[in-house]
Amino acid sequence: IASKLSSIYGKGKYCRKDKAGKDECRDLGQLSKVLATSRNYDELLDAWQGWRTISPEMKPMYQQLVELSNQGAKEIGYANAGELWRAGYDMKPDEFAATTEKLWSQVRPLYEKLHCYTRGRLVQKYGKDKVPPEGLIPAHLLGNMWSQEWAKIYDLAEPYKKAGSADVSKALQAKILGKRSPDKITVEDAQAMVKIGESFFTSIGLNPLPETFWKRSLFVQPKDRDVICHASAWDVTFSNDLRIKMCIKVDEEDLITIHHELGHDYYFMNYYTKPVLYQAGANDGFHEAIGDALALSVTPTYLKQLGVIKEVPKNEQQLINLQMKDALEKIAFLPFGLLVDQWRWNVFSGKISPKDYNKAWWELRAKYQGIAAPTARGEEFFDAGSKYHIPANVPYMRYFLARILQFQFHRSMCKIAGHTGPLHECSIYGNKAAGEKLRAML
Repeated sequence: IASKLSSIYGKGKYCRKDKAGKDECRDLGQLSKVLATSRNYDELLDAWQGWRTISPEMKPMYQQLVELSNQGAKEIGYANAGELWRAGYDMKPDEFAATTEKLWSQVRPLYEKLHCYTRGRLVQKYGKDKVPPEGLIPAHLLGNMWSQEWAKIYDLAEPYKKAGSADVSKALQAKILGKRSPDKITVEDAQAMVKIGESFFTSIGLNPLPETFWKRSLFVQPKDRDVICHASAWDVTFSNDLRIKMCIKVDEEDLITIHHELGHDYYFMNYYTKPVLYQAGANDGFHEAIGDALALSVTPTYLKQLGVIKEVPKNEQQLINLQMKDALEKIAFLPFGLLVDQWRWNVFSGKISPKDYNKAWWELRAKYQGIAAPTARGEEFFDAGSKYHIPANVPYMRYFLARILQFQFHRSMCKIAGHTGPLHECSIYGNKAAGEKLRAML
């Protein structure tokens, strides 16, 4: 069942007739590009609804998966699979649920300010008839297929239009591709991006990636088959057979994602020789936070050192522009990171029954994210299934925890590196003392 669900997701395409009456089919990558780049309300709606045509057939299989997962959890002493998932954090399952809510209550005021500001900018763009000046934001207008991160609408949210901010994607394309089109990425181009990520880890004293990594990883979309392009990291046999699987684009987002995925691989590298009980992260939130913490060191100063950009922000307006870009990525994600497993915990416990899967999903989206479906979404849909981690049955709370932990890790490494001054200016690039402490922790 799990294999079928992943297969449906990986092969998923939205097909319709084009203007000439021919069949036109687009996969998640192509539809996501529309969400990220189009500012046409109806185009965005079509792409958003289109991807959600792949998931209704998952619903009966997902229901079976829930039943079997619960059966397995009960056999090893847990009330349901949700309780089993919550048991991996050095506290009682109920305490963990309370801890995540407490963390959310601490960061929610910042999210609410960002939500209010962004909604105002969307009202300016699309008008009050499309975006309510108060209340919920339509889910298809935030630049991401699941509205989980909003960095792709930075052009609409930029606080100071005339202050300018470095276009890192454009600079990377100039450095790696020259004048070639960013739509035609070779394996060598993709590997050049990964080399930048690897050079960060080696600069702090960690080992280079093994030679097999470069031979066995998947860096670009294969021409002969469908693959799930959702980025992931692997130690295939727990023998330092490290790999990533990713359809890399030459842009700022994928540079950050590469740092994240290599964080997993370097974690694997540092514990694969240990006894089997120690071949894991302290918890799954640690695993997700490691690469992200290092990506916080991808500052303008670091990018200038690499020769990617020519200058760093010189004034407060440029700095605020840069921090808004970070907020649209980091702060915007927090409630989504929380609600995915809120939904699943309630599904596993039976609090949400199959007849209410979609209703409950959108109630949580409204409660935590302040986001609404742009059209009516009845139970004939299974919108949770449009997100990879649902059919793949991957716990999601790790990502919420990682958004908190990464700043704590970054702050600690910066202290070890002897950084003084504002935290946003710190990069541990090239600092062996911070690298040694990180290696010990891994």
